[in-house]
Amino acid sequence: MRKLLNSELERKTVDDFKLAQKTPIILILDDVRSLHNIGSVFRTSDAFLIEKIYLCGITAVPPNKEIHKTALGATETVAWEYVKDVASVIEKLKAEQTSVFAIEQVEKAVLLNDFEVDKNTKYALVFGNEVYGVSQKAIEICDGTIEIPQLGTKHSLNISVSAGIVVWDLFQKLSAN
Repeated sequence: MRKLLNSELERKTVDDFKLAQKTPIILILDDVRSLHNIGSVFRTSDAFLIEKIYLCGITAVPPNKEIHKTALGATETVAWEYVKDVASVIEKLKAEQTSVFAIEQVEKAVLLNDFEVDKNTKYALVFGNEVYGVSQKAIEICDGTIEIPQLGTKHSLNISVSAGIVVWDLFQKLSAN
């Protein structure tokens, strides 16, 4: 076995990325304070051709050198928009027939492994603040909630890790034949 060189990976150019058919997933960051988490979500979004990221509340926006440090250029490929009020984004997307789910530990949340996708549906996923999670206001207007099953003593994951897990899971389910 030989490790592939970057030149052998057949990566898209920025123009190719912008023209490519996107995965029908939108990410909403609700008061995410860590610039590295924001950058990491951009990088994951680039990897899976995510349609768009909404940055809400206190979530910082590009250009920012700390976001760039982990995004590695993904802020130039992934479409994004800043909207101060997360509720207005959720309501807008729901009006456009997008199913919006908060990624949070709440009563009656669906476990990620039990979450079934409809391949004809566009999804928006709300990820929250590193300390407080998704705001209660946002949870109340989402179509539902998804919880990542966890078995250890810590009952939380870093937001960028959560985004990677959930995006990968939905990407696989949407891509399955």
